[in-house]
Amino acid sequence: MENFSTRPELKGTFGMTTSTHWLASSVGMSILERGGNSFDAAVAMGFVLQIVEPHLNGPGGEVPILFQSSDEVRPKMLCGQGISPARANIDYFLELGLDLIPGTGHLAAVVPGAFSAWMKLLRDYGSMSLKDILSPAIYYAKLGYPISERVEDAIKSVAESFEKNWPSSADVYLRNGTIPRAGCLFTNPHIAQTWEKILKTIDTVRGREKQIRLAEELFYSGFIAEEIIKFFKKPIMDSSGLKNCGLMELDDLANWSASYEEPISYTWNDYEIFKGGPWSQGPVLLQQLALLKYFDLESMDPNGTDFIHTIVEVAKLAFADREAFYGDPNFVDTPLHTLLSDEYNKKRVELLSQSASTELIPGDIAGYNNTIFDTSSLSFNLTEGLIGGIGEPTMADVRQNSKTVVEGDTCHLNVIDKWGNMVAATPSGGWFQSSPVIPNLGFSVTTRAQMFWLKAGLPGSLEPKKRPRTTLSPCLAHKNNTPYLVWGTPGGDAQDQWNLIQFIRHTESGLNLQETCDAPMFHSAHFPSSFYPRQALPARVLIENRFGPSVSKELKNRGHDVREDGAWAIGRNSAISREDNILSAGASPRRMQGYAVGR
Repeated sequence: MENFSTRPELKGTFGMTTSTHWLASSVGMSILERGGNSFDAAVAMGFVLQIVEPHLNGPGGEVPILFQSSDEVRPKMLCGQGISPARANIDYFLELGLDLIPGTGHLAAVVPGAFSAWMKLLRDYGSMSLKDILSPAIYYAKLGYPISERVEDAIKSVAESFEKNWPSSADVYLRNGTIPRAGCLFTNPHIAQTWEKILKTIDTVRGREKQIRLAEELFYSGFIAEEIIKFFKKPIMDSSGLKNCGLMELDDLANWSASYEEPISYTWNDYEIFKGGPWSQGPVLLQQLALLKYFDLESMDPNGTDFIHTIVEVAKLAFADREAFYGDPNFVDTPLHTLLSDEYNKKRVELLSQSASTELIPGDIAGYNNTIFDTSSLSFNLTEGLIGGIGEPTMADVRQNSKTVVEGDTCHLNVIDKWGNMVAATPSGGWFQSSPVIPNLGFSVTTRAQMFWLKAGLPGSLEPKKRPRTTLSPCLAHKNNTPYLVWGTPGGDAQDQWNLIQFIRHTESGLNLQETCDAPMFHSAHFPSSFYPRQALPARVLIENRFGPSVSKELKNRGHDVREDGAWAIGRNSAISREDNILSAGASPRRMQGYAVGR
């Protein structure tokens, strides 16, 4: 099984792109063919994904971008995760009678971070004009793209709510009261007009960098910001079952911009793996590696019971620490040095056994509170509000309706060019299911604030101007001190489980990148979901049925609550590597949508 692949691992020397949609991958490659670098290609791909996967991301969303410039020794993280409004505080929501921030609507909005992040990457590391970069997205928004079955299904799930509660969304996605059919051309002329208005305005100034700076200003303090705030002043229905206005103000948008950060890292054999800080869930991948150090993974069957059990039990410990310690570093002191230390993880490994744990046990670190929010106290009624749009797209099924279907969510892209520039980015937010379309702009605003807790004193507690602890988590690795690999996947809380499994199968089990994308996947849902309504499913493990009945039976005998899914239902991983000037790439065939392109 581990040597099986649906496609060849691509090999070449000129450039490689991968993404969760073939149109974005092809656009990225077209940018490289025109002389652009990885940064130009990544930005163009990001804007195309906003058009062709509108149920998974949008212009009003967010994106973390982990990248390595060939001119720099160390990688950087560009944080495109926006902050909560200055007026957002726990008391406000409690006075509304809420114990959770709604998963849909105005109240869950944070500052959209994607546009600022893409502009900064293009301005500081790219080489092409904004007009060249936006042209492919404008083309598909104006002239149309063949809509996928997934988009059609997503529109169906919220069509009734759109017609009843969100007319601006119905105007875009239910023209003439009709649900668009898969395979037919779908357009979003409002987004095309928004980008064309930006391009027309910036054309009045000279200089590439000045134009890109002006574009960012137009979004955060110009006509786009004004349209967003005007719309937020109008109450709309959300998943609380009530109509609420937004908390965002013009100052929230104008006073924020994406920021560069030093990623954190962990050394694993010949590799140094880089991740985002504890404002993301990135460190859990590193924590899992720090625990797996004490296991002989190389001797395990990468599709066997011992491998699955070990990975799942290690994930429970690392994600318990995520719940107890992770938060925006501007507000929270996360003890990363301790969490990644040998001394700490030797003690943590002693908690593991051959039986599945049903507990969520964070570490005990002197001077730190390791309290985890008790999600069993939360109230949630499936008949409330816009149920079709709550939580994170498609991941919601397993949590809300007790289904086993977990098909991934969000988007991801990777690029490496002939010069060795590397980019991994995981765009998300601004899903049309979770937030109404802003009239005249054509897109929705992120609802990432649903990841905050409405209880004071926790690392993830809501505070004004704070980043929610996002699940978005791109990956980059050096091998023998040389930039080597970029990879990632959609998947909410499962991202850094699938990312870990892919990395281990490649580095320890010897699978090539396409084989790691094709191999059967699994993950745990043991810990609280990062998304409304925040349920935890103790001992729950979801596996693709390609593992076979014997593996499922053995896992159940060890105490795991096993739920089998379809043969190709879990994970949407992709990856690109560069070694000895040879580029290699692979992308998951799941959903029949992700693709690697290169030569």
